[in-house]
Amino acid sequence: MSPSLAKSGERLKNEIEDYHKGVKYLHESGIQRVPKKYIFPISERPNYATNGKQQASKVHNLKLPIIDFAQLHGPNRAQVLDSLSYACENFGFFQLVNHGIPEEVVRSMVDVGGREKTVAYSKETKFLFLKLVEAILESLGIATKNKTKIDDEEMLQEFEDGSQLMAVNFYPPCPDPDLTLGMPPHSDYGFLTLLLQDEVEGLQVKCNEDWVTVQPIPGAFVVNVGDHLEIFSNGKYKSVLHRVLVNSLKSRISVASLHSLPFNSIVKPSPILISETNPKRYKDTNFAAFLEYIKSCDSTNKSFLETRKLT
Repeated sequence: MSPSLAKSGERLKNEIEDYHKGVKYLHESGIQRVPKKYIFPISERPNYATNGKQQASKVHNLKLPIIDFAQLHGPNRAQVLDSLSYACENFGFFQLVNHGIPEEVVRSMVDVGGREKTVAYSKETKFLFLKLVEAILESLGIATKNKTKIDDEEMLQEFEDGSQLMAVNFYPPCPDPDLTLGMPPHSDYGFLTLLLQDEVEGLQVKCNEDWVTVQPIPGAFVVNVGDHLEIFSNGKYKSVLHRVLVNSLKSRISVASLHSLPFNSIVKPSPILISETNPKRYKDTNFAAFLEYIKSCDSTNKSFLETRKLT
């Protein structure tokens, strides 16, 4: 075997090994360029506009509606519920402040992301999620603080027994952030996602045809409507596309806590929100339907939510 051929074979072997080791390994090894497998097609890169032209490098920041969780338990509850409804209907996202989770619990997840801290954090976020569900049911007119139009106790029990998935995401500095994304555009499968992020910008939300960057608020949660809540609200509340940028200077850490009903539950529009003037807009669905969608060719052409729409 010639020396050049042997060298080419060794290089190919190293590239295959690198392919399976992931971005953490690549970062620690000091890479100087983005590997081919992480380079997005030109039309999917961060600076590509929907009109087919290159976007200006100017960053547009989005100030999401801010919901003060503590105010939900005081005399201003009605106003906060109105703000919550407005945020879910028009943005699909909001920032949640004064949420009551101890600072040390939040900081330990962002600074360390250790598995030993996860139990306490998951319990705190599950409790917070359940309180947000109560507020969302009220904001939709399905329940009031003291009286319900449905068997609210039974429904809340379903959420208490529901699914909770957690993901700690680490985005290292990238040699050429214009070529790739930390996470491609997607909506969240589930009811609500509670995202904790550090102070490095990266999360972007699609507003009309523009991608805008969410300004982090220290210690706050970014909460977003999931596909299940859009279905449950019969389209009133919106599950919105979002993505994550990377940068060349700083690493970024986020912790996503995704909540929904149990995996075997049927998710469907609330009967209370269906009428002659507002007909049912979504098919009933469950986790099995989602798995079928993932296996199908549709998953490369449209979102799961699009496959559930009746009109």
